Amino acid sequence: MPKQIVGVIGLGIMGSSYVRNLLKNQFQVVGFDVDSAKASVLAGEGMQLAKSSADVARRANEIITSLPSPQALHDVAMELAAMGERISEVVVADTCTLAMTDKQQARDILQAAGGMLLDCPVSGTGAQAVKGDLIVYASGEESGIARMVPAFSAIGRLTHCLGDFGNGSKMKYVANLLVAIHNVSAAEAFAFAQKAGVTPESAYKAVYGGAGSSRIFEVRGPMMVAGDYLTGLSATHRLMHKDLSIIGAYLDALGADTPLFRIAAQVHEQAIAQGFEMQDTASVCAVMERRNGIAR
Repeated sequence: MPKQIVGVIGLGIMGSSYVRNLLKNQFQVVGFDVDSAKASVLAGEGMQLAKSSADVARRANEIITSLPSPQALHDVAMELAAMGERISEVVVADTCTLAMTDKQQARDILQAAGGMLLDCPVSGTGAQAVKGDLIVYASGEESGIARMVPAFSAIGRLTHCLGDFGNGSKMKYVANLLVAIHNVSAAEAFAFAQKAGVTPESAYKAVYGGAGSSRIFEVRGPMMVAGDYLTGLSATHRLMHKDLSIIGAYLDALGADTPLFRIAAQVHEQAIAQGFEMQDTASVCAVMERRNGIAR
């Protein structure tokens, strides 16, 4: 028997995976995206097609947002806030990685109208989102998180309830700091292996599952082995640049000393400069290969 109706606003790489995993877990799903082509594909798979963000909120009491920019989140918040009394029945869980000031602004907009916004960024690549292999960092009002947990269990494998609004974003910044470092360390390892005469395939098989491995090595390693950063695209450098900029600004505000992160961020910037902006972030491997005079 179908479970509750869950709304999804924003149907890109992450949002589309949310929809598919919710459907797979017997939820009814109503979704909207400003790109009608994305929405139409998912409608063909069983998603109920909404005409607007407000239409989603009229049909679902629990909503997940996965939006590309602060302005997009603020626009959605204002549209929902304009619904009147209906918004008081709705919980919105935002899964984007944004500056906390932007999250707070969206929360203030909804709260003033009687609505509830939760700060619930997710950790994991697009490929992991497809498999429902995400970690949800949930923060905000406990009653709202409790209502969202069934949906979170469909889109991810683990939900951490972290208390006050904003704690989810703080934890996501920590996680993404590690992702950036692990991404570059994996690339450096593959370049080192080739410089030493070890093939990428052999290096991947030997390191996988061992003490020197990481989830990033295991998830992005196959792309680095193949030297193909478009097939299985999970996160572009354009998206990563946004996240690294947010983390960098927050670290500056704290006065935190993070030398490994700073170096990793520079390598990701080099990837953009070398033309990989819209390719997977695993392409930092190509950057490290070029730095080591390796041509593949």
